[in-house]
Amino acid sequence: MWGYTVAGIMSELTTTPSELKRALTPLHLWAIGVGLVISGEYFGWNYGWGVAGTGGFLLATLVITLLYVTLVFSLTELATMIPRAGGPFAYSYRGLGPVGGLIAGYAAAIEFLLATPAIAAALGAYLHFLHPSIPVLGSAIACYAILTGINLLGIQEAAWLALVITLLAIVELLVYMALVAPSFETATFAQYAMPYGWHGVLAALPFAMWLYVCIEGLAVVAEEAKDPARTVPRGYLSAILTLVLLAFGVVILTAGVGDPRKLAAIDYPLLAALASVLGSEHGLTRLFAGIGLFGLIASFNGIIIAYSRQIFALARAGYLPGWLAHVSKRRQVPHAALIAGGLFGVAALCAGRTDQLVVLSVLGAVVMYICSLVTLFVLRRREPELARPYAVPFYPWCPLIALVLSCLTLGAIVYYNPRLSALFFGMLTLAVAVFVVARRARGVTAAAAADIA
Repeated sequence: MWGYTVAGIMSELTTTPSELKRALTPLHLWAIGVGLVISGEYFGWNYGWGVAGTGGFLLATLVITLLYVTLVFSLTELATMIPRAGGPFAYSYRGLGPVGGLIAGYAAAIEFLLATPAIAAALGAYLHFLHPSIPVLGSAIACYAILTGINLLGIQEAAWLALVITLLAIVELLVYMALVAPSFETATFAQYAMPYGWHGVLAALPFAMWLYVCIEGLAVVAEEAKDPARTVPRGYLSAILTLVLLAFGVVILTAGVGDPRKLAAIDYPLLAALASVLGSEHGLTRLFAGIGLFGLIASFNGIIIAYSRQIFALARAGYLPGWLAHVSKRRQVPHAALIAGGLFGVAALCAGRTDQLVVLSVLGAVVMYICSLVTLFVLRRREPELARPYAVPFYPWCPLIALVLSCLTLGAIVYYNPRLSALFFGMLTLAVAVFVVARRARGVTAAAAADIA
């Protein structure tokens, strides 16, 4: 929309005037993939207990787990076919054209940009719990500044930080599960199982998504992977397996040790559950509160990587102002996109509540999933000769299951969150309208756009 030209689109799809550095190994990709999501094990999902209860939320988690496993298989095929920084934007442009690319790019940008302030709010809450004199908002903004600064140093530095912090976060979750498991009681889990019936299960879907949302951000860094045909599948599949095991362990054990009605409305449910078992002043509780920051920082760092590459790709293609595609000569990182995304996140942090940010983020995610999955079917039919280093198993059933569940989830989110959905789709409609008007004003015809897709 901003400066949309044939040359801008050509630069995104056929040339790379702004080169990113290829430095990521399968281990880096695994760490970024798990790190993108792992904060979702610490908070956010617990809001689902408030609308579905423990049993209802567990059912929602089973549905969403099936969605994400089939989705990751599908996205891995797309990411190895088209290893571009835009990820879903690049796929959807190729399969669905300029407007399809815009919708997917907008949705992915909203997902990543609004997930980070939600995590920043949780970081601030954790720090405030440790030291009540530390303000939640001030510490959250400070985290934005620090992690953006680290990412400006380069992708290798950011990836190594992701690896170290992700490993620490996984160890912490395993220790947490070991500490609360002896106190697990089936009666505690069952006392608030399904107070709202199947309606609650549907209402809980967006919160169950928080256990896995942003895993697709791994595709956004495919352009920076060494030998993406080999490294991307290894990174993607190992990351989703790790996250599934952690998600079920955390959700089930936490539901059996604490009062879900109290845990359903706070940003630190694991900490509160551990405090109910050991006591809030117990040394291990205080230690957990301190090292609990690692999981949040891991996701914060990973999503900063993801949203900066998404903004970079959209700007490189002409959908955003061109200066957002600038890459630093020495570090080869999209420094303008990093800084702009951080400023947007701080503004969202000041304006919205955590639960609202979660819903808007998953709305962007599920719209982007639908675009990507439709693209997979389109490219299979239209370009069967396209090199596919990795082919999704059980085609067409695997992507079809992901597509059906994505549509179901989108319907549930819209039904139970009409105002936030209206805001999301209203902004999307405006973006498409501006894009179409700008394209016509510049004389770019549909036929010309089709020629370069």
